Amino acid sequence: MSFPIHKTEQEWQAELQAKGAEPAAFQVTRHAATERPFTGRYEQFWADGSYHCICCGAKLFDSDTKFDAGCGWPSFDRAIPGAITEIVDRSHGMVRTETVCSQCGAHLGHVFPDGPSDTGLRYCMNSASLEFEPPKA
Repeated sequence: MSFPIHKTEQEWQAELQAKGAEPAAFQVTRHAATERPFTGRYEQFWADGSYHCICCGAKLFDSDTKFDAGCGWPSFDRAIPGAITEIVDRSHGMVRTETVCSQCGAHLGHVFPDGPSDTGLRYCMNSASLEFEPPKA
């Protein structure tokens, strides 16, 4: 799959290091690793603002779409239109829907059809793949 933003692994590592991303960010975003549940910085974070891809800065979610799913990862019921690409994931002996940034292909997490709102969706994201931006004054 091709995305508008392309960088080498070394360039992504340097980019994440320059941003002060958490240590797991490279493995999560570029190699589809998963952070342990209940350990991510945004799992119980409820400030107003927006969530962006840690790799390229693309806006992914608004804070008013975040909810506590009790699953151990930040969960959202609605993504910014066009911000996320879905890919069938057959790893770990199951079929899931992987979510990646539509701009750079960074692995974000998975989306499940068990959300509480009218969308019926639960975007289950890794905190390590996100960066938070407060509202602009």
